[in-house]
Amino acid sequence: MRHITTIIASTVMMTLLAACGNSGNEPAADGMASVADTVETTEDQSVQVETEAQDNTANPLLAEWSGPYGGVPAFDKMELADLAPALEVGMARNLAEVDAIANNPEPPTFDNTIVALERSGEDLNRVYTYFGVWISNISSPEARDIQREMSPKLAEFTSKITQNKKLFERVKAVYESPELKNRPADEQRLTWLVYNDFASDGATLNAADKARYAAIDQRLAELYTKFSNNVLADEEGYVTYLTEAQTSGMTDSMKAAAAAAATERGQEGQYAITNTRSSMDPFLTFSTERDLREKVWRTYYSRGDNGDEHDNNAIITEILKLRDERVALLGYDNYAQWRLEDRMAKNPENAMDLMLAVWPAAIARVEQEVADMQAIADAEGAEITIEPWDYRFYAEKVRQEKYDLDSNEVKQYLQLDKLREAMFYVAGELFNFQFSPVPEGSVPVFHPDVKVWEVTDKTSGDLVGLWYLDPFARTGKRSGAWASSYRSHTTFDGKETVLSSNNSNFIKGAPGEPVLISWDDAETYFHEFGHALHSLSSNVKYPTLNGGVRDYTEFQSQLLERWLTTDPVIDNYLVHYETGEPIPAELVAKIKAAATFNEGFKTTEYLASALIDMRLHTVEDPSNIDPDKFEREVLAELNMPEEVVMRHRTPHFGHVFSGEGYSTGYYGYMWAEVLTSDAAEAFAEAPGGFYDENVAKKLVEHLFSVRNAVDPADAYRAFRGRDANVDALMRDRGFPLPDSSE
Repeated sequence: MRHITTIIASTVMMTLLAACGNSGNEPAADGMASVADTVETTEDQSVQVETEAQDNTANPLLAEWSGPYGGVPAFDKMELADLAPALEVGMARNLAEVDAIANNPEPPTFDNTIVALERSGEDLNRVYTYFGVWISNISSPEARDIQREMSPKLAEFTSKITQNKKLFERVKAVYESPELKNRPADEQRLTWLVYNDFASDGATLNAADKARYAAIDQRLAELYTKFSNNVLADEEGYVTYLTEAQTSGMTDSMKAAAAAAATERGQEGQYAITNTRSSMDPFLTFSTERDLREKVWRTYYSRGDNGDEHDNNAIITEILKLRDERVALLGYDNYAQWRLEDRMAKNPENAMDLMLAVWPAAIARVEQEVADMQAIADAEGAEITIEPWDYRFYAEKVRQEKYDLDSNEVKQYLQLDKLREAMFYVAGELFNFQFSPVPEGSVPVFHPDVKVWEVTDKTSGDLVGLWYLDPFARTGKRSGAWASSYRSHTTFDGKETVLSSNNSNFIKGAPGEPVLISWDDAETYFHEFGHALHSLSSNVKYPTLNGGVRDYTEFQSQLLERWLTTDPVIDNYLVHYETGEPIPAELVAKIKAAATFNEGFKTTEYLASALIDMRLHTVEDPSNIDPDKFEREVLAELNMPEEVVMRHRTPHFGHVFSGEGYSTGYYGYMWAEVLTSDAAEAFAEAPGGFYDENVAKKLVEHLFSVRNAVDPADAYRAFRGRDANVDALMRDRGFPLPDSSE
């Protein structure tokens, strides 16, 4: 069960970018009475609904998965008309299961309460897989309408479970039982996680406060979806079309991709710069049309902030107010305090300390980078002052001057298909996995772009799972890159085959042409594959233990980026797309020499977003915050360089306002990077380097396979023999080490 409620509350935020939500205008209090009436009486109602729902068994979204590999999603039978009914029935069945557990006349035990909850909700889990695909990969106005319709119902459903008094009393009894300490460690952690999930979601409140808590959850669900749909609307609605004369500076591959994007949108003969990072970033790097660079920059960074029907500022204010009110019911001073309590950072002060330890070095590096860029602009007689839309363009010139490194030259050796083969090689060496393509048509997919691979153990030949890849951008697909699991590994009810997926937004080139990507995109490709390997290598017994702690789960994927620059990958997979020749050693040397180039920009744009996230959620009274004004004032206080903008400005900060998975958690990428840098040094110091068998074995055993069955701090100490510290991160970024005397 907990994996169901957690999906709604957090994981879905990134996998589905707000799996549930409603753009209705009703105030939160409107839903309060109905929730209050049902919180303590769900048993009779849900059983009745379950009886009525029995006739809906023909709905393919509810059907058990059949076919090979332990059953696979029936993506070929997906019909949007089935989604809402399937969600309704799935919720009803899950509530009936939960009520049976709550009303069990036997005394509560680990097996009849905790394990029974783990076993519940399978029908709804299957529906969520399809729901996630419709929202993230193949969205449409019709899908968004259903998303808005179902949001308050899903939020109410979650409240019925977490606020079920009888159920919580049973969970609490198991949690407080003296017998629990005699059970295996993973079962103790599972029980704590389940108990904490209930307690932190209002189960300990009185009836009136429970009702208000549930009403806030419903309203937040509406707001999260409205926020994410507004961002998507701006990404789809603002496209910059260019003529041939306006493409100066663009590479041939960029032009081909832009032409294909324009044709897809009915603008044959033009070139489309879409309002996504994968399109914006290379345009700002190479286009010589400064006025167009400014236009594309402003369009991208104004998403959700255009003062129109898709403006997100008022939504943000309401979200902050409701989050603050909700945690006050639980006795917390602010939302960040509540959110970080069970994370590695433990409290917002520790998270802020880490960020502020790095911030001065980051902005000092920006000052140096801007000076280098301004010198080039002056030498060219450009007669400009470097602005944010110039940063990438002149940074590329500095890269070429300082390191004789041309990003476009590097791209010739970064073929998407070859990089995928490189990832498979790394997975084989570290995890003993083998990836084999599944014959087309043997496993259903939701779009022709999606390809599937079978994953087996190289030594035993045993099946591990399937890996789905959806690599290309298209209309209706949310921007960015993400990983998700259609089914996670468990063994408590028989071994489940893992179904893992990676999703990206690379720009598809002309038919038959290889897709060439940037070095940064190649790192992201490896990063997201790290999430997939984390899922595929799981060896946990119970579904809930496949979850994670937000400031830790990025660590494993960040670490995998390091293998992109290892010799076997460079020597065998970075080959020229036309000649097939390996990337020259001198070019590799330039790439490695420039490893910390532009680190000021990258660190500052990231940290600015993370700092704003934390500050927004620690203010004493967020009820009247003007997000734009708050953003400006805090950045001024932090001495944010004028030439850099937040990576995610507040009005389109989906990590934080499309759900709760990364709310007050964006700092977690840096927290995880401290672990990443430290762990990378463990490999670098080993006799076998990054392919050292002993370190790789410890990596899989302690950091990947255990998922959330072990406290992250304990898991890392088991791998490294000690805690990590920030010094490795500073060395990685070429920053001076923090002064320990301060």
